Amino acid sequence: MLTQEIFAEPPRVLSQEQREFYFRHGYLLLERFVEAATLDRLRAVTESFVEASRGADPEDGAFDLAPGHTAKQPRLRRVNTPDQRHDLYWAFATGIVADVAADLVGSNVVFHHSKLNFKWNDGADGVTWHQDIPFYPHSNYSPLTIGLYLADTEMAHGPVAVIDGSHEGPLYDHYGADGRWAGCLSQADVASLDVAKAKYLTAPAGSLTVHNCRTIHGSPPSESADGRPLLLNAYASADATPYSELDPPAQSVHGGEIVRGAPMAEPHVDPRPCPMPPRWDGQNTSIYANQSGEHRMARPDE
Repeated sequence: MLTQEIFAEPPRVLSQEQREFYFRHGYLLLERFVEAATLDRLRAVTESFVEASRGADPEDGAFDLAPGHTAKQPRLRRVNTPDQRHDLYWAFATGIVADVAADLVGSNVVFHHSKLNFKWNDGADGVTWHQDIPFYPHSNYSPLTIGLYLADTEMAHGPVAVIDGSHEGPLYDHYGADGRWAGCLSQADVASLDVAKAKYLTAPAGSLTVHNCRTIHGSPPSESADGRPLLLNAYASADATPYSELDPPAQSVHGGEIVRGAPMAEPHVDPRPCPMPPRWDGQNTSIYANQSGEHRMARPDE
């Protein structure tokens, strides 16, 4: 849907000022948006997954484990597809956050994927500047990601950081100098950015971060060992047609489900091009593994 068509619909949970801010800046921060009871239930389930990871097989598709992970000192970097691993995560993904998505992409909303990321102050938990849409190209740029801070998140915890207004700028190559997928901008491209525009979205537990799929974002390394859990759910307008499959860990049984409104008969095609992602080749990978060089996938034409 076009921006003016979205604005013509009355907002469900956001103010018109918040919607306009998102379209102007490419991100949104909603402090203390989720009620305490819901937050407590989500935290309890999340802690159960951390405990389960202690004895997890590194090849288990449910978990992405850091190289230093042990049963005594779990270093769970990510729970893959949490929406299909516990009913509470899916209930949350289809609840008020789907209304937030509808206010920003239009009344017909498709669920794309979810993930639950952690930071453990292990020296390798920073996320380099990147854009989301090169990972999963669509026919338009409505896809967005909504993050929930499950714990208070200050600078020491490695908050989400966004470059204000970058959604209106170019899409960058996310391949390395060796031609393999790196999942981030090159150092030269980062040097060309006005990083002074970066906004560090520190906020208390229960706050939501929202960023557009073109927005350049990342997060600094954590200086805290508390794990900093961040639950992420991605959505798109139902008129956004994906051009490729996701990497395997992000594929969910719920991917493509309509969570608000109805399917749309015709796709909306944005004339701005988007490059295809790499061949994922069935690897169990994550952005942490991409950016650290643990997994380096080939270009789709190789």
